[in-house]
Amino acid sequence: MEHMTFLVTVVIITALAFDFTNGFHDTANAMATSIATGALRPKVAVAISGVLNLAGAFLSVEVAKTISGGIIQESSGVHPQVVFAALIGAILWNLVTWLRGIPSSSSHALYGGLIGATLVAVGMHGVEFSVVVTKIIIPAVASPVVAGIAAWGATKVAYRITRNGNEKATGKGFKAGQIASASLVSLAHGTNDAQKTMGVITLTLVTAGVIAPHSAPPLWVIISSGVAIAAGTYIGGWRIIRTLGKGITDIAAPQGFAAQTASATVILTSSHMGYGLSTTHVCSGGIMGAGKGGPTGVVNWSTARRMTYAWCLTLPSAAALGGLGALLADQGTWGVVLLGAIGAAGAGWIYLINRRRPIDASDVVNVPETVTPIPVAPATPATPTDVVAA
Repeated sequence: MEHMTFLVTVVIITALAFDFTNGFHDTANAMATSIATGALRPKVAVAISGVLNLAGAFLSVEVAKTISGGIIQESSGVHPQVVFAALIGAILWNLVTWLRGIPSSSSHALYGGLIGATLVAVGMHGVEFSVVVTKIIIPAVASPVVAGIAAWGATKVAYRITRNGNEKATGKGFKAGQIASASLVSLAHGTNDAQKTMGVITLTLVTAGVIAPHSAPPLWVIISSGVAIAAGTYIGGWRIIRTLGKGITDIAAPQGFAAQTASATVILTSSHMGYGLSTTHVCSGGIMGAGKGGPTGVVNWSTARRMTYAWCLTLPSAAALGGLGALLADQGTWGVVLLGAIGAAGAGWIYLINRRRPIDASDVVNVPETVTPIPVAPATPATPTDVVAA
């Protein structure tokens, strides 16, 4: 009993660590465009985003239920060490993509880790593939397209209705609107992404027999998940903020307002319906749509392609990491300890690499147009074919 209590405690702490990485990995989703246009100063932006992420965690638990009793079959024999393996895989993938400045999906990293670990530990019957398809795969494909189209249309309308107005005055108005829309995205992010950690912790408590199957997350789980993602958000994922703020398109205030409003609408609607979509996919799609809807219609497709590759790799890569972790964790106590040591060593190594080439708040203000993320391979200069004008 003492061993199980210790293991559950370790899994909960690891889940909150993942929630923390989710926060700084996804800060860019809400605040990158506001920082890029000068609507908000970087430190102020991440502070606002952190507070609203915390508030959003209390608005709904539908996505948490999708994870705790949806994609994983609670009665299939899943144990806390399986969840632990999934979380280690998701954290490592989050850190690798953050180091490269790639806005990949923290949500899909978590889903992939859970699916891979469960398949290895209990087999195919442990995963509800129908839920995976309807509430994860389909939203992953549809949400950036929907957000992109909505942002494209909203940008066209914004420029049309202000075409005869005073440019300085309308610019100030749109920047004020950006503050409101960025705040709404932060609230939506807390509503969607904080719930994923709530769902993982609830799943762990169910598999350990602490609470009954299909239970809603306890209040302490909601509070701790909200605080963890808010703290991570306040740290500021400056590498990814730089990519989304200037790497996709040179975005102006009307485009930023349109992208954020479209993204928030899609995320809040999906959270209400229990869809575990990726806020990264949605916000990136919104920025691309706003870029195409702007006066120049310029989008850096080179950066967009790298992001798309990362999106496609996230689910299977995290699943592979989670599956390998489950193989190790199933060996017993020594396997769980070794897996934890590997995860800690990997995170420490990535942190040390980051310190060699640190990116902070000063690096996301007035950065050059079409900055590309730190690449996996040596960077090559962008060519004219990489930027396509409409």
